[in-house]
Amino acid sequence: MHAPHRTLPRFIDGLGEIAGFYEGYILDLWGVVHDGEKVFPDTVATLREMKRAKRCIWLLSNAPRRAHTVVQKLADMGVTEDLYDGIMTSGEATWQALQDRYLQKWGRRCFHIGGVRDHSLFEEMDITLTDTPEEADFVLCSGIEDFSHTADLYRDRLAACAARRLPMICANPDRIVHVGDHLVICAGTLADIYIEMEGEVTWFGKPYRQVYSHCLAAMPGMRVLAVGDAMPTDIAGATGAGIDSILVTGGIHRENFTPSAQGDAENQLEAFFSGFPYRPTYLARKLFW
Repeated sequence: MHAPHRTLPRFIDGLGEIAGFYEGYILDLWGVVHDGEKVFPDTVATLREMKRAKRCIWLLSNAPRRAHTVVQKLADMGVTEDLYDGIMTSGEATWQALQDRYLQKWGRRCFHIGGVRDHSLFEEMDITLTDTPEEADFVLCSGIEDFSHTADLYRDRLAACAARRLPMICANPDRIVHVGDHLVICAGTLADIYIEMEGEVTWFGKPYRQVYSHCLAAMPGMRVLAVGDAMPTDIAGATGAGIDSILVTGGIHRENFTPSAQGDAENQLEAFFSGFPYRPTYLARKLFW
């Protein structure tokens, strides 16, 4: 088990610096492998080097879609299946949970808040998507319909669901993500609003243990390192799963790692990490061997 500590995490230049300590890797996608539109320049070369070194690589994403759809998107970006060993998404965990439990528990009429791009969540499933909350047994939130939308555009729908006391499944616990250079809100932001409205939310994805257990089951006996760019999901999830982690500083927290005229770098780091009850093991500017 990785024991919590209060010392500042160490900056590393690349995975090669510590690769001798870890046989298995769990890599975030958005902010680590790609920016939502294209892979980062060093991604493919790094993955190739990791496979050459015979490391086991699982990709773990809070994408609210079935894993096979993410496999195809990655291939279109140049990250082919030979570069990793497996993939798990919050959408895959959601789909499995709906099949295994929640359709039987709540009913089969679902009000969906999210884009058509997320409709793989409902494939091969006996489910009815309703036009209004009044017709539904539960609500599934996968995010915003358009990346330009703000949370205010969804408050009326959320309020209508809350008025009917519909249980919600959140298929992406992320609050924000960068798409290219643009900051976009995710399903977690809408789920937080629903909780403020006294709605009931069930979460799937990072930082919750079930998605880590799926990956770790494929790495028995290995010492595993998780790499991500978000403290509340990637680093919290790795800590909860008892594994070491790297925070990629060029992701959603990038503004906290830019040079400041106020104080030295160590004080800046201490101020940032003081807001969290957990810390990564290492820091790295990007995914790089």
